[in-house]
Amino acid sequence: MKLAVAGKGGVGKTTLVALLGEYLARRGQEVWLVDADTALCLGSALGLAPEDTPAPLIANSELIRQRVGSDGFISLNPKVDDLPEKLRARAGGMNLLVMGSIAGAGGGCACAANAMVKSLLAHLVEERGQWVIVDLEAGVEHLGRGTVQFVDGLAVVSEPSLRGLSVAAQIAGLARDLGLARQALVLNRAEPGCVPPRLDGLPPLAATLPRLPSLEARQLVSASALDLPERELIDPACRAILQAIAVGKEIPEP
Repeated sequence: MKLAVAGKGGVGKTTLVALLGEYLARRGQEVWLVDADTALCLGSALGLAPEDTPAPLIANSELIRQRVGSDGFISLNPKVDDLPEKLRARAGGMNLLVMGSIAGAGGGCACAANAMVKSLLAHLVEERGQWVIVDLEAGVEHLGRGTVQFVDGLAVVSEPSLRGLSVAAQIAGLARDLGLARQALVLNRAEPGCVPPRLDGLPPLAATLPRLPSLEARQLVSASALDLPERELIDPACRAILQAIAVGKEIPEP
């Protein structure tokens, strides 16, 4: 199963990717997390030090030149099947691939870097049977067929604010226009029972995550979102999100 996570900047999108991955990994699932955000924060959310986090693929000019080509002769289908194991980092029982922003991939851009990133993402989500979760760039401008054509569903994250929810509705609407109809809304840092306003295009609410005191307490000393003690709050939310998107697939029990 392959899903993408999107939302306005600062709403907890990357944290949710880490929590979903950890939920699955703790239940014996093979999980690949893909950092496709220019902010490149997923490694730190998994507890990796900067020196242990892979450099973004999109900046690896030598590898891109070897596989894709240069000087006007570009292969749009480079060999990538050997790259995931070579480029990954392991964290919390999960596999991390750092791609960098895939903005423009599939939207008419023929540059070598985007061709490489698009091909590797396609390999991960089309030819492998594991769980793949893609942390997308914040906002709506980056969405294109090169992003959504490879995933089964989209989790849209927002805080309980009109600004965040308006961006969530825009993201969901654009993704739906591009053919990605399976979507779920996640309210982060919200009080129990919070009901979002009705906005055109906003996906159905799948789960609400409250503020997590342990996560807030550690943010000045650690960026990691793993091994939080509030499992009784996190696990049911993760399962509900996966159930809303992964229709027909068995979700591991909490």
